[in-house]
Amino acid sequence: MSGNLFARSIHDLSVAAWFGGSLMGAIGLNGATSQAKDATERTRLSSLGWKKWAPVQTGAFAAHLASLGPILWENKGRYTAQDGVMAATWIKTAVTAAGAAATLYAAILGKKVDELAAEGARGATEPGAETSADLAKAQNQLKLLQWVIPGVAATVIVLGAWHGEMQRPKNVKLGLLKD
Repeated sequence: MSGNLFARSIHDLSVAAWFGGSLMGAIGLNGATSQAKDATERTRLSSLGWKKWAPVQTGAFAAHLASLGPILWENKGRYTAQDGVMAATWIKTAVTAAGAAATLYAAILGKKVDELAAEGARGATEPGAETSADLAKAQNQLKLLQWVIPGVAATVIVLGAWHGEMQRPKNVKLGLLKD
């Protein structure tokens, strides 16, 4: 059997961690912390949860990048020989980079929310009546990003499936016959 099962598994599992972790954070963590009785605890507890997740998220990104080498090497001939593979690879790369940038920006905003947590808020991403403009701005941006990030991660998973479909013998044959 040709291929690199280990690298492909790490590649897929790391994106699954990104998707699942970000979606659980948006729904479970941010949703649950909005129920805290003390308004100052809402942003503080959410920030604590995201800080606990950050090393796992960083490790998943690192594993995803590390798995690229063996995958790219194993498929080097297909990029130029099989129609559509290079384009699909660039699309997946661009979407992954955009998602990583959004995730990094969300982390920066999360740090700001954590620094201003003592102000209190209605929820992790919902400003309160006494919330400063700085905290409200960060929360409003996070309110959007908490849904954008799992959406982008899901897109990366779908693009990975597209790559997998391109490796079916029938599709390889069709891709090699184009031109």
